Amino acid sequence: MPIKTKTNILATLGPSSATKEVISKLIDAGADAFRFNFSHGTHDEHKERYNIVRKLAKEKGRRITLIADMQGPKLRVGEFKEGKILLKEGQKFLLDMDKELGDEKRVTLPHPEIFAAVKNGEELLLNDGNIRLKIEKHDQSHIWTKVTVGGELSSHKGVNLPNITLPISAITEKDKKDIAFALKLGFDWISLSFIQKAEDVKQARNLIGDKALIISKLEKPSAITELDEIVKLSDGIMVARGDLGVECPIQQVPVLQKRIVSCCRKYARPVIVATQMLESMINNPTPTRAEVSDVATAVYDGADTVMLSAESAAGHYPVEAVQMMNNIITEVESDPLFYKLMDSSRQDHPCCVGESDSITYAASEVSAVLKNVAAIVTYSSSGLTTFLASRERPSLPILAITPNDTVANRLGIAWGVDSFVNKKIFSSFDKFEEEAVRVAVENGYAKSGDHIIITAGFPIGKKGRTNMLHTVYIP
Repeated sequence: MPIKTKTNILATLGPSSATKEVISKLIDAGADAFRFNFSHGTHDEHKERYNIVRKLAKEKGRRITLIADMQGPKLRVGEFKEGKILLKEGQKFLLDMDKELGDEKRVTLPHPEIFAAVKNGEELLLNDGNIRLKIEKHDQSHIWTKVTVGGELSSHKGVNLPNITLPISAITEKDKKDIAFALKLGFDWISLSFIQKAEDVKQARNLIGDKALIISKLEKPSAITELDEIVKLSDGIMVARGDLGVECPIQQVPVLQKRIVSCCRKYARPVIVATQMLESMINNPTPTRAEVSDVATAVYDGADTVMLSAESAAGHYPVEAVQMMNNIITEVESDPLFYKLMDSSRQDHPCCVGESDSITYAASEVSAVLKNVAAIVTYSSSGLTTFLASRERPSLPILAITPNDTVANRLGIAWGVDSFVNKKIFSSFDKFEEEAVRVAVENGYAKSGDHIIITAGFPIGKKGRTNMLHTVYIP
């Protein structure tokens, strides 16, 4: 079993990783969380994999986080008579609402909201941005375009509208059914695709409530314009660089990645960096040097979690991809520069300077001054105290003690956190201190002569408040 890293690994499950044997190997290779992509697979397939992971986690004594990733309002062209066509630069091409199969001159675009929102002179991007169409004119059921970048276009390829906010919800009818299924099964997080505005997150919260935490995937330029509000309303964020790199100039993606990570640190929200991190490992046993640098950059940026998509879901080397990602993280986190960067990127003044922020900020400061500090122990019934401690990126392990199995599972994508469950409600402060020491010592984090730092909301069990910082010397 690899040494636990501060930065977590989220692996996507799919055809290449659907069996108990492979999932077990992925956990042993360093996977801390699994993503279930609801764009693919049936409910029965997801349920089978869910049960496998939960059973393996129990057998291995691990806390594994499970994320249900919704498809969202994916916009696609219709079908072609021959399955695909070749578009040439300069030719005219029509998108319409007709249900006839497409050809070299036209194809169905079964999304009436697009016709209402587009503007003449804007571009439509097809097939992950590889094909570009300039809009010359349009009405309520036709868009006449000129091909500015041609290429092969096949049935059901995606459509992106970089500068247009569509009057549609980020949660489709399919998503509603998938969310209900995922909540009933017990997923820890629900991930929302194609968030355009803060209102989308509010709608999701009304639907999901507190049955799971919400990850907003940032893929649209319009979401970046409301970044702070979306981050505050969400429980976590995913930097979904695939569609983000299609809808924004691709050279902006690294800058946006750093901006989003910094904003998530500001509001103590876990942030996942995703898409094409080790893409070549879909077909090859080793990644490119550029991919290794990409993963390392996300770790140096302070991402809570880095994600594998097709590499683990459909690739030939899913276990090797997780192992490689773990090796990269381990190497970066052993670099003395890493913690200097984490320290320099801390918020000098927490964004919501209140009791909870001040306590966790002070705990990190104390840990840098007090000698022989082995760990920071957080007591949390909701996870908030632990997310705040994680936000500070201390060089010490963060040990989360919670009475709730659900909360412990949710914390698996937070930077530097190991979770432990104790369902007792401690009536005395001595018992409270005793349990923190026991967890730290018995799990190998601390020994005689060490200090630990405790942060908590007191009395224990009161949600949403961190009001105590306490140091303990272990005799």
